[in-house]
Amino acid sequence: MATMMKDYFSQVFLLFDFEKITYKKRLTLHFSMWLFLSVLLFLSYRIAYQLTLVNSLLLTVRMAVVNMFVFYSFFYKVLPFVLNSNKIKALFILLISFPLSVFCWLAITHLISLLYYHLGFEILNGELKGAIKMSADQSFLEAVSPKRMLSQSIIIISILSPFFFLKILFEIFKLYNRNLKLQKNKLEVEIQNINIEKDFLKSQLNPHFLFNTLNNLYGLSVKKDDSAPEVILNLSEIMSYTLYESNSEKVALEKELDFIKNYFELEKMRYPKDKNIQLEILGGNQLNGLYIAPLLTFTFIENTFKYGLKHSKNQFIDQKIKIENKTFYFVLENDFDKSEIKKEFGGIGLENIKKRLQLLYPNQHDLKISTFENSFKVELKINL
Repeated sequence: MATMMKDYFSQVFLLFDFEKITYKKRLTLHFSMWLFLSVLLFLSYRIAYQLTLVNSLLLTVRMAVVNMFVFYSFFYKVLPFVLNSNKIKALFILLISFPLSVFCWLAITHLISLLYYHLGFEILNGELKGAIKMSADQSFLEAVSPKRMLSQSIIIISILSPFFFLKILFEIFKLYNRNLKLQKNKLEVEIQNINIEKDFLKSQLNPHFLFNTLNNLYGLSVKKDDSAPEVILNLSEIMSYTLYESNSEKVALEKELDFIKNYFELEKMRYPKDKNIQLEILGGNQLNGLYIAPLLTFTFIENTFKYGLKHSKNQFIDQKIKIENKTFYFVLENDFDKSEIKKEFGGIGLENIKKRLQLLYPNQHDLKISTFENSFKVELKINL
């Protein structure tokens, strides 16, 4: 349930494009925010302090101007500088930005109070009676003294916190949206690369088979061996699968297994019949409705014939595939020659195989590759 909700909200964030918010729309959003919060301030002065309409408006304007100055100074001047600095410098700037913000808040409040006083505005009743004159009678140093800054900090934080909260929340959503889009674009690029690699794999497969298989087929034809038609059929099925069937993202598991069988049969033709080359497939009655990514294990199988059957004493290839409870179990082991260890592992490489598995079966597969003294083993489990 939690995963479904996360996926749903991720899709919602992806649909909302923060980058397409025009300058006019930004102005409208900012104006709406300040208007909404100013209305709340006005109602607070009007109802809680029982000020007149004019006095409530004057104090609301003063508070809005002060808050806007501190807000925009921090987010559009200080913060960009912080983000472009190293950690120590950024921390130092953040530490001094708070007292500086309090200083600016008190200083501008005092200056506006002086302006109101000289214009003849005063609060004549209510809890804030004479507040403008009291503020104007202070000297500038008294208005911004450390003692006053300390005493007013909690009030300033409580007043500014809604503005900062909304802006931070918006930036978090914007950052999350950007991160989701970057991940989506990265995933799309990786999938494209995987498809390119798969196409490259298919193009490499055909010449390899044609060269070896046609030579063997020629030998069978010369000897008028009865197995020649079967070899031709196997080759035809393999070519058809790699050229057409494997273009899909997923193929029927039965077809993938047929491809593996045909490949093994053709490769075995290159070796004497007494070579220990074993293929065992279990769970053939559980294939109905199961699909798998095509050519997913081909590199492993190709490499077992490329690097196996070379050990001086114990030459073998042992392939076991089992289908059980909608799970694909793949175990492939072959003899191992230490002199081959420095050679590159396969056409597209081990890392690309891991990447393809991660993209196609995230958290649904387990790959283990082991190198022993005289053998090499691949174990792969995929939840289909």
